Amino acid sequence: MSLTRRDFARRSALTGAGVALAGSVGALASAPNALASTDTETAGEDHGHGGVGYGPLIPDPDGILALPAGFRYEIITYCGRTRLETGEFTPSNHDGTATFAGPRGTTLLVNNHELGGPRADWPHPVPLTEGLVYDPAASGGCTVVEVRPGGHVAEWVGIAGTSTNCAGGSTPWGTWLTCEETEDKAGEEGMTKDHGYVFEVDPEDRRANRDPKPVKALGRYAHEAVVVDPKRGHLYLTEDASGPNGLLYRWTPPEGFRHGRGRLRTLADDAGRLEAFKCFDSGGRFVDDLSRATKTGTVYGVDWTEVPDRDAKTTSVRKQFTAGEVTRARKLEGMWWADGGAYIVSSYARDESPGRPHDGQVWFYDPGRRTLTLKVLLGVNPDPSQDGALDGPDNITVSPYGGLVIAEDGDGVQHLFGATDSGRTYPIARNELNVGTEDEPEYSEFTGVTFSPDGRTLYANIQDPGIMLAITGPWKRQKRR
Repeated sequence: MSLTRRDFARRSALTGAGVALAGSVGALASAPNALASTDTETAGEDHGHGGVGYGPLIPDPDGILALPAGFRYEIITYCGRTRLETGEFTPSNHDGTATFAGPRGTTLLVNNHELGGPRADWPHPVPLTEGLVYDPAASGGCTVVEVRPGGHVAEWVGIAGTSTNCAGGSTPWGTWLTCEETEDKAGEEGMTKDHGYVFEVDPEDRRANRDPKPVKALGRYAHEAVVVDPKRGHLYLTEDASGPNGLLYRWTPPEGFRHGRGRLRTLADDAGRLEAFKCFDSGGRFVDDLSRATKTGTVYGVDWTEVPDRDAKTTSVRKQFTAGEVTRARKLEGMWWADGGAYIVSSYARDESPGRPHDGQVWFYDPGRRTLTLKVLLGVNPDPSQDGALDGPDNITVSPYGGLVIAEDGDGVQHLFGATDSGRTYPIARNELNVGTEDEPEYSEFTGVTFSPDGRTLYANIQDPGIMLAITGPWKRQKRR
């Protein structure tokens, strides 16, 4: 997420905006195109009584978050305003987040802070709490947020001294895996240790987080997100990188290994097997990049190629493969495990990808069938400033009310939006906090989208300036139409 499309040449002669959606969280079928209208004159046709979504978004008089009627938000943490238990301000650059059921009816959230480079670059880096620091030169890390039934909020450091903590992922045993989206080595950017690893953070047992140790068995590269297959024990990890494009990885635990709280950090650096994926079309032809897929419902077979040097001692992991060995994709982003497989986001494709340009894909990997199916395809959006258009899906979660909820990290207007089981999309929220100027407005990405354990609250972050929000309202099961 640290590298966005604003770093690349934009859209030139590209046309054909729209959303083609297929599949479901379970069984999406072909479906019509774009984000459900937020225009009050037409919204009732899609969102009326018993329809899809929750109706038009109502502007926020406080200029933070537009929501449908009946919904409300509360600010849980705010960089530079709310404080940790130890007195420091909440760090900035909120990113991936997960919720956990805590003791005595509390909800615990682990929140990544995507801060890279030297600490002096940031007004509010993650504080270097004694015993929780990996590299004292690094700015990032995680905080743990406790929300009590009466509304009281407490926040403390879960890990510090890590770099560019991006999407991450939760585990079936109740911990958080925070992912570093960087390949900086000791001596680069002032770092004193190598970075580009995954670390385990326990939201409840603070003592378990002392003396942070990277899980080197999972590789050193620009990690984005991670999910765990609870049946087979595999971990799947996305890589957000370019030049060349990134990869999807699978880690297979060593024989006899049993997952559990804190056990990943006990592994040897070369434990298990780390592999990158390789796709084939229905005719058995190798697929070099996921941008080759032009239709929802496209199904690829998947094989796996072992990583030669997972710690990237001399060569970045993604550069260790020759042509024909692995399948790549631009900006592999968020993931979520549900329905017996992994939902995987590729945020966009442009000239750096060999296939057709697009403004986002969501894939579903079925480990039993060893297939990858394109569920959501966003056509190129020629005018991202237009409200109601979508581009740049990023963090993703499965909704307890059916379908997916997706955080947007594109250009122009930023949304949280839902996709129903039949593929219809609808707005949930719009970021109205302008961090640019009146003449050149800019709206930061949404991150960390996740529901509370009881399904009543949708948590999400606005990365800049760094705000965690709790959204509540008349949630309902979404119809499959």
